[in-house]
Parts: sequence; structure tokens; C-alpha cells
Amino acid sequence: MGGAERSARKKKQAARAVVQARSSGSDRTKVIAGIAVVAVLAVAVIGYVIFQQMKPSTSATDAIPLAPADHTISAPAVRDGNTVLVGKDTATVTVDVYEDFLCPICGTFEKTYGTDIKKAVEDGKVKIRYNILPMLNRASNPEGYSTESANAALCVADDGKFNAFHAALFNSQPEEGDAGYTKDQLIKLGKEVGVTSASFESCVQNQTYKTQLDELMSKTSNDPVLRDAETGRFRGTPSVAAGGKLVDLDNKNWLSDLAK
Repeated sequence: MGGAERSARKKKQAARAVVQARSSGSDRTKVIAGIAVVAVLAVAVIGYVIFQQMKPSTSATDAIPLAPADHTISAPAVRDGNTVLVGKDTATVTVDVYEDFLCPICGTFEKTYGTDIKKAVEDGKVKIRYNILPMLNRASNPEGYSTESANAALCVADDGKFNAFHAALFNSQPEEGDAGYTKDQLIKLGKEVGVTSASFESCVQNQTYKTQLDELMSKTSNDPVLRDAETGRFRGTPSVAAGGKLVDLDNKNWLSDLAK
């Protein structure tokens, strides 16, 4: 009887040993799996760092690529207060375009209608009054690109080189949430499109037209023509108006309708 009890105890001990061995193996598996996860995360972090280092630089010495020549309007462009008027004196229709150089939908607007606008202006059918707004200052990192680019555009317009500058900034538009072009880059672009004025650089660096741009933003925000019928607020950029009325951009023929 004693031998039977000893045999039973040995079987129980063996069974417990198997359970413990299995438990121990499970723990080891968990540890190995944890180490594998950490290793994968480490590789991902290293990969991200390398990717960031390999991204194109946006230093002050980098040039902003010019837009293709056929994207640039060939017509007089003059600063008119805090806006820029582009077109021939013979044009009988003036269209107000409200844009922000950081606004991604404005970039889409330019890609969609830029060729049509260029043709209508060069044919003398319409003038375009560009209202470049400092609306998305908080949407760049660092903040303020909307004002800096709009101010630079007015500075360039003083030299009559607005069209190429405008086309270049939308052709190579910074992404919303990222860094915009620096003042030095904007100055370099201005010189590349032909600005020669001795005061141009200080105009950009000192944000000569900032106050006028702030006034334009305030005026635009409170313009009843540009307000949303439901919210009563400014509809945002891009917006287009002509003859004291808001233009319906859902109508793909809006420009040709105005240019008749």
C-alpha cells in the first residue's frame, strides 16, 4: 500500500512538473515576443530618423522652383493698395479672386482654372484682382507664412513681377501644417523672377504691407457678398466675386460666362 501511495505521489509530482515546464515555456515565449516588438520599434524609429535626414532641405539657400512659362500670365500686373490687379486696360470685366498661398484648395483652384484665367486675361476679356489673404497664419509651422508670402507678393508687384511669383508659389505650394518658405527664399524667388528694386529685400524682411493685409483680411471677413448664407461667416478661400455678386464655383463655366 505504501508503494502505491509513493507511486501516486510521483505521478502527481510529474504532472506538476509538466505544468510548470509549460508555464515556464509560455513566459519565455512572452519575453521573446516582447523583445521582438522592441526590436521592431527600434528599427522603425531608426528608419524614421534616416528618412527625416534624407528629406529635401528647406534652408534659406534653396530656390523655389519657377512655374513653367506657359503657366504665367503675360499681362500687366500692378499693386492696387492691398491687392494686385492683373490684366489689360481694354478688359471690361473685373473678377475678384480671394486666395491664401498656403490654402490647399486654392492650389487646386489654380491648377483647375489657371489656364482658363490666363487665356481670358491675355485675350483682354477680364481683369483679375488678386486679394491675397493672410488667413492661414496658424496653419504653418512656424506660424505666419500666409502673411509673409502675401506681403512678399505685394512687394514683388511693386516691380511688376507678380505674375511669375504668384505662379511659382502655387506651382510649388508648401503643405498646410508644414513650414512655409522663409523670407530669404521669398526674396530669392523675387530676384529670380526679375525684381531689381533696391528696397525689395527690406520690404519682405520688414513686412512692409502687413498692416494693409490685416485690413484686407478684416474687410473681406465682413463683406456681406462673401458670407455664407447659413453661418453668416466668410466663406473662406478660394472665393470669387464679380459685379458685386459671389461666383458659383460649382459652375465649371463660371469664367467663360463672365467673359462673354
